[in-house]
Amino acid sequence: MVSLLFSLRLGSKAWVCEISQHIVVVGFFVFYAGLSIMLFRALLLSLIAALCTLSFSATADDKLSASQGEIKQRTNVVLILIDDLGWNDLGCYGSTYYRTPNIDALASGGVRFTDGYAACNVCSPTRAAILCGKYPARLLLTQWLPSGRWNATKNRMREARYLSNLPLEEVTVAEAMREAGYRTAFMGKWHLGTETYYYPEHQGFDLNVAGRDYGAPGSYFYPFEGKWRIPTTGQVLQKQKPLDGKDGDYLVDRLSEEAEKFIVSSKDAPFFLMLSHYAVHSPLQGKPGKVREYEKMPAEKQQGKPHYAAMVESVDESVGRVMRTLQRLNLEKNTLVIFTSDNGGFAKATDNSPLRANKGSNYEGGIRVPVLMQWPGHIQPGSICREPVISNDFYPTILEATGIEPKPFQHLDGVSLMPLLAADGEFQRDALYWHYPHYNQHPQSFPSGVIRDGDWKLIENFETGELQLFNLATDIGESQNVAQQNADLTANLLAKLKRWRSSVNADPMLENPQYQLKNKKTQ
Repeated sequence: MVSLLFSLRLGSKAWVCEISQHIVVVGFFVFYAGLSIMLFRALLLSLIAALCTLSFSATADDKLSASQGEIKQRTNVVLILIDDLGWNDLGCYGSTYYRTPNIDALASGGVRFTDGYAACNVCSPTRAAILCGKYPARLLLTQWLPSGRWNATKNRMREARYLSNLPLEEVTVAEAMREAGYRTAFMGKWHLGTETYYYPEHQGFDLNVAGRDYGAPGSYFYPFEGKWRIPTTGQVLQKQKPLDGKDGDYLVDRLSEEAEKFIVSSKDAPFFLMLSHYAVHSPLQGKPGKVREYEKMPAEKQQGKPHYAAMVESVDESVGRVMRTLQRLNLEKNTLVIFTSDNGGFAKATDNSPLRANKGSNYEGGIRVPVLMQWPGHIQPGSICREPVISNDFYPTILEATGIEPKPFQHLDGVSLMPLLAADGEFQRDALYWHYPHYNQHPQSFPSGVIRDGDWKLIENFETGELQLFNLATDIGESQNVAQQNADLTANLLAKLKRWRSSVNADPMLENPQYQLKNKKTQ
């Protein structure tokens, strides 16, 4: 009987009465059996030891139960990153061409930022900034990977140095969340390093679905394979399929399926999902049925290519699937959803008007992007925020929203957006900065540095030294350079931009001796 009592784990306060009853029974047994007092004491001490053991066990179980309840209540995070989606390519941002009812619903259920920015005008640096909470210049990752657009005899300046992988020394937001007990998953475009050491699974993600070194799939239709000619060597790269599937599968849909599976499997524990679509990056390949619908529209009403429009619609459907899964599992109210793009719209795919230029440029069309957030009970539905925000801000925002201790040594250049989301706190920021010491082949692109301070935006051309100053409050299309009319302001902003570059150790461009030599020979 004693050994049986020792093995009991009742998990509630009822065990106290039961043990007391057994002590009385054992006492009568000892008395009537005529056993010695010493034996009675031994049995009593054994029962007391069992009582202490059960007390500790029950207390531990109660704490475990409370801890599990607390874990279930922690805020989940879904970060949806779209590739090459323009600022004006959504209904909620004014488009009457693209069909985006699910993304528009996300905006109406939360907050829409009018002045959201990508940390760079091309993809890889922005992705690094999101994951690390730092400006690309501080990370020394300022160009898309592997790049290769620089030409030794055609470009006046030598490009600044940049890393070819996201350093493992960085503590990514995924690592911070996993350390805090979150399940973490990455799905889609990675483009921040090569295997075997720099894929998502080495940067804090428990699960990596389709995250590869390349920036675009070979095809959006199964088996998702294709070829790409490397700019620097001319050699042809065979792009292997990023994930499995079957004939007829569309890549946007496959990633959506995997996202739904992860959410369902994580419904009883806190999770962080980064759904990073390859779409709407080239190749422009929409579903045929959707493409035909957009082709029916008059050319003058087409904001972009029909294939691109069809891809935008498929991305919108993906967002709808994720949101419906959260709703079906009663997780919507306990989930912060962030939606954004890695840079502006591709010039050959969409019209970024009223913004100037496109992806690859430091004019607004290349860096201003959609930013939406929804978090029921914390963000006022239908809110509009006109405060400039940037990719670096997501890291500290996520940590504060989930109650995870901040890592100021890591997210040096991000500012938590929680005061803006709650609309009840003070939000302070000095200015926003960009450093792009590179060449690419996109229209209106040139190596440059940028500062946005309030409504003023200054662009410094690294090649020519030309300065352009715009008042975005009155000239969102950046059509009037007012640098000469505001000489003092221009000088102050330039000095501020240079101080920032020094503070983050931004790598500079240098004169290109090969270009100089070529010019001398042709003179």
